Amino acid sequence: MTDVTITLPDNSTRQFPTGTPVFEVAQGISGRLRKQALAATVNGKMVDLSYELRENARVEIVTSKSPDALELYRHSTAHLLAAAVTALFPETQCGIGPPIEDGFFYDFIVDRPFVPEDLEAIEAKMIEIAKRNLRYERKMIPKEEAKAFFRDRGEPLKVQLIEEKGGPIVSCYTIEDAFVDFCTGPHIPSTEKIKAFKVLHSSNAYWKGDAQNQPMQRIYGTAFFKESELKKHLHRLSEAKKRDHRKLGKELGLFTFHHWAPGAPFWHAKGTTLYQTLADYMRRELSDEGYQEVRTPLVFNKQLWETSGHWEHYRENMFQIDSEGESFALKAMNCPAHMLMFASEGRSYRDLPLRFHDQGVLHRQEASGVVTGLTRVRQFSQDDAHCFITEEQISEEVERLLRLVSRIYGDFQLDYNVELSTRPEHYIGTVETWDHAEHQLKSALNAANITYSISGGDGSFYGPKIDIHVTDAIGRSWQCATIQLDYQMPQRFGLKYIGADNTEHTPVLIHRAIFGSFERFIAVLIEHFAGAFPLWLSPVQLRILTIADRHIDYGQSVLEQFTKAGFRGELDKRQEKIGLKIREAQLQKVPYMLVIGDRELENGTIALRNRKDGDQGSRTISEVINSLTEEVRLKRTPIPE
Repeated sequence: MTDVTITLPDNSTRQFPTGTPVFEVAQGISGRLRKQALAATVNGKMVDLSYELRENARVEIVTSKSPDALELYRHSTAHLLAAAVTALFPETQCGIGPPIEDGFFYDFIVDRPFVPEDLEAIEAKMIEIAKRNLRYERKMIPKEEAKAFFRDRGEPLKVQLIEEKGGPIVSCYTIEDAFVDFCTGPHIPSTEKIKAFKVLHSSNAYWKGDAQNQPMQRIYGTAFFKESELKKHLHRLSEAKKRDHRKLGKELGLFTFHHWAPGAPFWHAKGTTLYQTLADYMRRELSDEGYQEVRTPLVFNKQLWETSGHWEHYRENMFQIDSEGESFALKAMNCPAHMLMFASEGRSYRDLPLRFHDQGVLHRQEASGVVTGLTRVRQFSQDDAHCFITEEQISEEVERLLRLVSRIYGDFQLDYNVELSTRPEHYIGTVETWDHAEHQLKSALNAANITYSISGGDGSFYGPKIDIHVTDAIGRSWQCATIQLDYQMPQRFGLKYIGADNTEHTPVLIHRAIFGSFERFIAVLIEHFAGAFPLWLSPVQLRILTIADRHIDYGQSVLEQFTKAGFRGELDKRQEKIGLKIREAQLQKVPYMLVIGDRELENGTIALRNRKDGDQGSRTISEVINSLTEEVRLKRTPIPE
């Protein structure tokens, strides 16, 4: 028997007999490594520990510390979930069960929806199976034999998958006598390795995600290598539930929804105040940066969208209208309209950069199944802007935008990370132009000394982009800002400016938003601050609480003084106990409470409280106005609660 040469990560080599399983390589390195081994990569491909080495290869043993180990672990836990479900509900048909971000799921066809008691029983069964230390074993089976096997088990969905994806010999995995699945793997060696997991919840689903297909029940779960990591994650989920913007939005009187206007929020008075505060804030920031605010029509003839490329690449996401024999669409983005505005008059290189800012209403026909709260809506507005520049101005303009992003997110105490999204599968323009545009963005990011990752294939159809993901108070990531470099749309619209050489040139376009949509950004802020907005942003900045009716007139006078000073306040003059009034103000996340009783009436003062630290003592009105004015000026943002 000949030997194969194995190259290890440190570039050392070892010889093993041909056909040696990978776990023996781990054993040959050290007994400790063999115990920790979950899988291996052979020439960059992850395989089971039972994989037999037939040729020279570079081998790395996968342990819990390896980059892709958690995904492997969760995939195996998804199979464990399916084993438990089929043991408890023998008539169940299995769909698919992939790992996902923060966990895994598995889809099933069952005769009734799962209830919480079912999920508890399923988790208990998973624990029981895991403790049996059952092996995950790969079996290669002829395609027709595999189809017959699953057909006989009453698993038509598996038969369909094998027919669609299986080769002449298909890969199946067993958990000994507990479960068998059509799966390419790999998997961890045994169920004993699975210790820290949790069945979370169930939901409705459809086979292959298509509402025209068979309805299914999806069970979500999560798994970690350590119990401490699982507990940390579950705490974060608990916090996320408490911070859910849909719940807090209703409790705080910010917004509601109605089924007669799906995906379109109704902004109540307080929500409108919050919305407008953000809009005005952005207007001030952009005015200082040389932006011109514009407004454009809501409905356009399809010819506009054909010219921009959206009719071909985005039409299914647009609300379409037929009128007098012509096709129109509601505006889904502002950029084509801004092309028309640029073209409406002659332009010179002296006019550039020319920056248009537009907060107009947009509509996108999102599928009903993905519409949720404020994070995915059909009607929204953006802090949208388009910068028309020369080729030579690209780097400076992008760096300027990156500084603006940093300053604005700093005002909200939002950390962020940056991705460069490159050419997608379907795009317009030439590869050469795309390569050049990507190079320009990379150069700007490097010049700004910004660390970034590459998100391959996630660019827009017309150009590469810088995507910025903010991190909230409990560590979740939200995609918000985007900076997109576009050579295509100015060309498609025939935009020109007169250069210093007195000849026509085509401008370069930067699409950019920092909040993204106002709706989504407000959702992020609600959950980031748990509804307890900083003073400068809070819809109600202070509430005046009177102890008795005889204090109402003075309370009204105090409110008028704060209103005149530019604050948003309320007067609570109800005949309720002061303790109740304070508790209700705290529940409404009001930053400051101004209590008025006999002493305050006599002395012309107020008793100041804040929502976090409670009683702040007696203060004069002018003292409080000056203090709060400075807090607003500095945008002093407390650590999110």
